[in-house]
Amino acid sequence: MKILFLLVGMLVATAAEEFNYDEAKVPPYELPSLLPTRAGSTLVSPDQWQTQRRAEIFSLLEKEMFGKSPPRPALRFRIMEAAAPALGGAALRQQVRVYFSAQEEPALDLLIYRPALTKNPVPLIFGLNFKGNQSVQPDPAILLCRSWVNNKDLKKPDVHHALEESRGIDAGKWPVESAIERGYAVVTGYYGDIDPDYDDSWKNGVHALFPDIEKQRNKETWGSLAAWAWGMSVAMDWIVQEPTLDGKRVAIQGFSRLGKATLWAAACDERFAAVISQNSGAGGAALNKRIFGETVGRLNSSFPHWFCGNFRQYSQNEAAMPFDAHFLLALAAPRPLLITSATEDRWADPQGEFLAARATNPVYQLFGHPVLQATTQPPPGKLANDRIGYFLRQGPHSVTREDWQAYCDFCDQHLPKRP
Repeated sequence: MKILFLLVGMLVATAAEEFNYDEAKVPPYELPSLLPTRAGSTLVSPDQWQTQRRAEIFSLLEKEMFGKSPPRPALRFRIMEAAAPALGGAALRQQVRVYFSAQEEPALDLLIYRPALTKNPVPLIFGLNFKGNQSVQPDPAILLCRSWVNNKDLKKPDVHHALEESRGIDAGKWPVESAIERGYAVVTGYYGDIDPDYDDSWKNGVHALFPDIEKQRNKETWGSLAAWAWGMSVAMDWIVQEPTLDGKRVAIQGFSRLGKATLWAAACDERFAAVISQNSGAGGAALNKRIFGETVGRLNSSFPHWFCGNFRQYSQNEAAMPFDAHFLLALAAPRPLLITSATEDRWADPQGEFLAARATNPVYQLFGHPVLQATTQPPPGKLANDRIGYFLRQGPHSVTREDWQAYCDFCDQHLPKRP
């Protein structure tokens, strides 16, 4: 038994040493330039960014990282619950099912909470959740998730009872009442409604709606991150036509892997007025070339369904990448962009997320917007509330009420004002 424990300990130690958590061991790296320059001056105007350079960067990331998504369907939805009082009368709750095709499945259930006393269309924060809409609030009226669920998250062998018992288990990550008090609606949907988060060779979820694409799958075909982003745009199709919500003031938010998907959704769909990435790390807001925490190789080996096939060529080969996270972040420009990190989340590389945000400054400068002014990572709890914002929170890989406070502070400052 003692030998077994020693062997396990050696394996754990070896695994721990595989990843770098030491700034002194970050290799020298050079970031590709976002903008062509000559004699220190940019050769790109705002119009040229929008019509040419942005398209070049988008095409590069589409081909080499996320894959090409199919067109979205015509909007089709069903009201599952009309507006009903919630949160002690402070909010109205609504539930809507948005369809991805003429078929009944798959479909995305949207849960909407909006301030009860506001007559004008309200701004909103929209993001996907990890465990089903019922996990967001301990509200028995919320429809239970109908799709694939990672039972490891629910920690129960019986899925139906697990779903019932999961009501509100992620309410700490979704402090809806705080957003309502600030005048924001909150809209969420379960990411598994769009595509299951496991390697199934893209046979389920929305991928199954496109058999011709999947039959001819190649290294540029969309992965699950692109599918979740695509699903967020389908949800946006419903949001912009809903008269109680202000479709011109939608902040899209995502945490962890959904932070990666959120950044790509914002790149694909410029209707999202502000972009919030929470602890999205490698393949998201963190610079991959730093080789700190999670790496491209680990992404591709652990989650082969997330990215397109071309991304695998950069496993243990980040130096060869003709792009990095600042390319992805720049596709949000000139919209407000908030990057958030946590001090204990070294796997997501908070310093690399801050540096990527800084590296995005040149594009925002084209538009004359205040860029991220901080030259070093701000202390925990202090929001750098520039057009490119940054917020570092004490604690681990998670989402907290403090993060949502930063979201609302950022949106107060940067979402478009009503005429």
